[in-house]
Amino acid sequence: MDLNLILVVVVIVIALGFDFTNGFHDAANAIATSVSTRALTPRAALGMAAIMNIVGALLGTEVAKTIGEGIIDIQHFTTSADPTMQLHGLGIILAALIGAITWNLITWWFGLPSSSSHALIGGLVGAGLASSTTVLWGGITMQVIIPMFLSPLVGFFLAYIIMQITLYLVRNLAYHRTMRKFRFAQTVSAAAMALGHGLQDAQKTMGIIVMALLAGGYGETHNVIVNGELTIPTWVKLAAALAISAGTYSGGWRIMRTLGRRVIELDPARGFVAETVSAVVLYFTAFIVHAPISTTHTITSAIMGVGATKRLSAVRWGVAGNIVIAWFLTLPAAAAVAAIIYRLLHLVLP
Repeated sequence: MDLNLILVVVVIVIALGFDFTNGFHDAANAIATSVSTRALTPRAALGMAAIMNIVGALLGTEVAKTIGEGIIDIQHFTTSADPTMQLHGLGIILAALIGAITWNLITWWFGLPSSSSHALIGGLVGAGLASSTTVLWGGITMQVIIPMFLSPLVGFFLAYIIMQITLYLVRNLAYHRTMRKFRFAQTVSAAAMALGHGLQDAQKTMGIIVMALLAGGYGETHNVIVNGELTIPTWVKLAAALAISAGTYSGGWRIMRTLGRRVIELDPARGFVAETVSAVVLYFTAFIVHAPISTTHTITSAIMGVGATKRLSAVRWGVAGNIVIAWFLTLPAAAAVAAIIYRLLHLVLP
C-alpha cells in the first residue's frame, strides 16, 4: 500500500478535524453577543452561524492561497519526485495541524478565546523551523504579524467611535423600545459576523489541504495547479465549509460565556455595533488585504470598544488581560508543539 497516499489522506482528515475544532472553538465569535443579549436562542444562533459559515467559506479563496503559499516554502518537497521527500513534506503539515489542534483544545478547556488562525500559522512556522524549511518571514510579517496587531486596534477604536455616534443618535428615544429594535437588528449582524468567520477561517483549512495535495504529488491530478497557478478545487471548498459548519453547530459554550458575559455585560445596541464592526473588518481583510486575521481578536476587541463607551471600568480588564496573554502565547506555543511533533515524526518516517 502506498504510504504517501495514506499520509495524504491522514493529513486531509486531520485538517478537517482542525476545521471542526475551529468551528466549535470559534462559534462564540459569531453568536456570543446575540445569545448574551437574548436576541437569539443558543440553538437558533448556532444553526444560523453554521449555515452562514458554509456560505462564507464558498465566497473566496485568497486567504487560502496566502496560507498555502505565504507562510513556509515547501516547494522543494512538493515538486520532488522522491517519495521520501514527499513524506517529509506531509510530515511538516501534519505536525503543524497537531500543534494547532493541541493549542485549540487547551484554550477551549480554559475558556479562552484564542486564535485558531494564529495557532495554525504558528504550527506551520514551528514545523518549518524544525525541518529546516524556509520560513517566509517577509510574508508572515506583512500578512500575519502586522494584521495581528492592527485588526484588534481597528476593531476597538472603530467600535468605540461608532458606538458613541449611535448613542448620540438614539439619546432621545425610548430605551426599551430602542433595545428591542437593536435586538432584532442583531440577527442580521450576527449572520454577517458568521459569514465573515466562514470566509476567513474555513479558507485556512482549504490552504492546508491544498498544501497536502501538493506535497503528496497530487497537485496536477486534483486540479490544484491550473495553468501554473494555485487554485482551490470545489471539493476542498465544500469539505472545509461543511467541517467548520458542523463544528460551529456543536457549540463552544465555555468561550461563549467568556465573550458574552465575562468581558462585559452587553446590551443589544452594543452587541449590534460590535458584530457589525467585526464583520466589516473580516470582509476587508479577506477581500482586499488577503490577510488571515483572527475572528477571535476582532470580535473581542470590538466588544471591549463598545464596552468602554459605558466607562472604562465597565470592561473587566483582568479577564481581558488573560485573553491578551493567550493571544501572545498562541503563535509560540503552537509552534513549539508542532516542532516537537515533527521531530518525533522524523524519527519514524523513512
